[in-house]
Amino acid sequence: MTLTHRPAKENDIPLICTFPKNHDELFFIAPKVSYPLNPQLFKEAITQRSDPTVVELDGKVVGFANFYRWKIGGSCYIGNVIIAPFARGDGAGQYLMERMINIAFSKHQAIEVIISCFNQNIAGLLFYSKLGFNPYEIEERKDKQENRVALIHMRLRKSLIC
Repeated sequence: MTLTHRPAKENDIPLICTFPKNHDELFFIAPKVSYPLNPQLFKEAITQRSDPTVVELDGKVVGFANFYRWKIGGSCYIGNVIIAPFARGDGAGQYLMERMINIAFSKHQAIEVIISCFNQNIAGLLFYSKLGFNPYEIEERKDKQENRVALIHMRLRKSLIC
């Protein structure tokens, strides 16, 4: 099993759009988008973002993430994190997050990396905490059914890992 990463290509988008298994998973990675994830809309959305990155497992794309906000010498906000269902739990998510953190600190000279995770995404919250992210703010949001949910903002400061 070999994990590698590279910049995402346009022809990766249709496959990435199949990764969210249901409405809830899509809400976790793109709360304003309707299920199923539309490749054209997703392509348009990520053109407004930085460093779209895929992870490959033995040459097959199994993960994706990008930065939805970034500032040289400031904060980088990771978004659209998704791993193919068959590759979850095999290290692809950790590999992807480590690559994104490295890009933030090296390319963008970030002082911190931010990730946001909805309260219903227990696996995500535990995963990001295991990687060293700490909660610092809770924002009230509404889900697709207009129920109150909490978006938990977490950060990893460069000073804590260097």
